[in-house]
Amino acid sequence: MEPTKSKTTKSRWLKTMRKYHKWPGIVITIFILFFATSGIILNHRDWFSSVDINRSYLPPDYRLTNWNLASIKGAVHLTTSDMVVYGNIGAWLTNNKMEYFIDLNDGFPKGIDSRKVEAMLYTDDGILLAGTLFGLYLFNGEFWDKIEIPTSEKRITDLIERQNQIHILTRSHLLITDDLKSFEIITLPEYADDDNKVSLFRTLWTLHSGEMFGEWGKIVVDILGLGLIFLGVSGILHWLFPKWVKRRKRKNGSIQSLKSGMKTNLKWHNKIGYILAFFLIFTTITGMFLRPPLLIPIAQSRVAKIPFSKLDNPNPWYDKLRRIAWDDLNNKYLVSTSEGFFHFDANFSESANYIHPQPPVSIMGCTVLEPYTAIPGVWLVGSFSGLFQWDMQSNTIQNVITRRPVMSTARMGPPISSNLISGYIRTNRAEYLVEYSRGMEVLSGHAVSVPSMPAGIKDATPFSLWNLALEVHTGRIFNHLIGSWYILYIPLAGITLLIVIISGFVIWWLAHRKKRK
Repeated sequence: MEPTKSKTTKSRWLKTMRKYHKWPGIVITIFILFFATSGIILNHRDWFSSVDINRSYLPPDYRLTNWNLASIKGAVHLTTSDMVVYGNIGAWLTNNKMEYFIDLNDGFPKGIDSRKVEAMLYTDDGILLAGTLFGLYLFNGEFWDKIEIPTSEKRITDLIERQNQIHILTRSHLLITDDLKSFEIITLPEYADDDNKVSLFRTLWTLHSGEMFGEWGKIVVDILGLGLIFLGVSGILHWLFPKWVKRRKRKNGSIQSLKSGMKTNLKWHNKIGYILAFFLIFTTITGMFLRPPLLIPIAQSRVAKIPFSKLDNPNPWYDKLRRIAWDDLNNKYLVSTSEGFFHFDANFSESANYIHPQPPVSIMGCTVLEPYTAIPGVWLVGSFSGLFQWDMQSNTIQNVITRRPVMSTARMGPPISSNLISGYIRTNRAEYLVEYSRGMEVLSGHAVSVPSMPAGIKDATPFSLWNLALEVHTGRIFNHLIGSWYILYIPLAGITLLIVIISGFVIWWLAHRKKRK
């Protein structure tokens, strides 16, 4: 009896879908393990902050040399000759010539991630404070004591002192204290033109990680990750089972257990696959837009806040604050945010004022913000978009490295440029900039050279497991193998994974769903 046209079409569809499901699935499985495992680690930085990886096991790009990889972000001066440099290597005491380095990291929790210092302050009263990814610390002369701050968010982004009051900036609030015991928590006032929207990038980021809905959201995404691992492994097993059966037959062995295992494996592969298919497609697509090149067209886009989500926060500056300074020229606070630079009055009682023009700042945040000269109103601004001299009096902006004027006044600069500025140090002898990849360079100073990086720092500073997971998840870990082509890793892997998931769901719909009924 001739097969009907519909059955023939269905058979062709199944054949095609199985081809697209099988071979891309085999290829992508190892990357599925990378994506899912690293994603779970990224979702819980505090869980894994104590775990370190020896850099000798990593590609050459991750070795420390010449103070690269944000080893140093800045310095505070204790005396005219002594200072403390800080950054991803922690805190180290040295002199203005940087001739020696004394370890000042006792007291920080275990793990290099816990001693990454984002900001440091030496007060007029001789108090040395460090702000890290996990909290505020006070140096008691021998080791660091943790200072509890009254906010659930512990990540410190900047520290300054004004009128004998310590200002502690987190990513969402400003805390002011006189004695490090009682704190005034300030929610910065909104700006007049606030559209009550958030960046599309931030929305996709929190949806992709599950952070949009708090810790439970992260756990749900973790479960998706585990499900993806199961689908990858069970898919490979389904491919291998027939080969094992043939081998057992040639040896005249029993194949019953193998057949039973193959049947059970396929059953659960299909069941987990069709249950998670939609969620895996959604997670894959959101992840593809978090890295260039797909990030570029959405970088400036803004969308409404998703109701009842973590981003639907009454604080207009939730997760947006990056740097703070006092602007003597305007008698106001100058604050760098993910929305650009703003002025706030001395009492934070008036609406914020967006400053125009302003230098470009990478979407990854401002890394340098401090007075550049003795003239009020001239600032040095650095980020992965470059290093700029910003003169508020003349409303001019100049690229410090190229010495060319900058005309752009966009709120956010490109994600990266040819100069990834991660730090800056000024001494009485010279100025040094720290470029993320190249390391330390002399910006100004006569007969001054870059200090060599001691072996005790270079060889003994590990790489955090969380950062390794980030490099794997974004594909940067492959940079040393394929160069700048690694930028295509995320979109190509994402497209391949979508093909595998969609074709797998179609196979289940056309074949196994019918059989189950």
